Amino acid sequence: MKGFRLTFGITVFMSSLLVFIPLASVLVYGLRLSPIKFWELVSADNVRNAFVTSVVCSFAAAMINCFFGVILAWTLVRYDFKFKILLDGLIELPFALPTAVAGITLSKMYGNTGFPGKLLSKAGINVSYTHLGIIVALVFVGIPFVVRTVQPVLEKLDRQYEEAAFVLGAGSVTTFRRIILPEIMPAVLTGFGLAFARGVGEYGSVIYISGNSAKEKTQVVSYVIMQKLNYMDYEGATAVALLMLIISFLVLLFVNAMQIRQSRHTNEL
Repeated sequence: MKGFRLTFGITVFMSSLLVFIPLASVLVYGLRLSPIKFWELVSADNVRNAFVTSVVCSFAAAMINCFFGVILAWTLVRYDFKFKILLDGLIELPFALPTAVAGITLSKMYGNTGFPGKLLSKAGINVSYTHLGIIVALVFVGIPFVVRTVQPVLEKLDRQYEEAAFVLGAGSVTTFRRIILPEIMPAVLTGFGLAFARGVGEYGSVIYISGNSAKEKTQVVSYVIMQKLNYMDYEGATAVALLMLIISFLVLLFVNAMQIRQSRHTNEL
């Protein structure tokens, strides 16, 4: 095919330069550590707590994003209303806004002196400098992934199947569960995986609102890596980064497997 060699060469070169070589360097430096040393570095209390915090909060935020992301995508696709274009553009604001700015803004908003943080604190709910604050920040940065993966699928979805379901007597809930949900589920899983992976490695938006307290277990993995680099603990930073790489790979592998399984199931229906 004409132009294949040139475009393929550029693709391999850029992929190697920006993706494969950096990832390979992490593997090379990480594999230099002995298994005992590697386990000692990643099983330290602060590292273990940071991993638990990052994974649990990222999972919770990704689940929230899946729920509200589907609702947002449905609203943007199925309804016409004023300022629809504005709302559609605001969905991508977390992509354009520097994450550090988002973190500072969220920490002020949800602090004891901000709105709605002041009202929540009076009700006994503290957001800033807690795990709840981390989830709020990760929801903010992760919601566009779900919306932008589900939205094109809903736009291309043939409504004849929905009309047939209504004619046969199916209600709205049954139609959504049996007709629409199987079609958008691969996209939802993709959005979930992207939001979760982004949350595990997020730094800027959570660094301020989390409080970074080892005592309260609000440190995240990215902060621990930065802390180790500041103290020139390159072995510890490499070990934690390698473990993060493995977790992210396993998550994406699981999501892709679920997508393939769901797609096969949908095609058999």
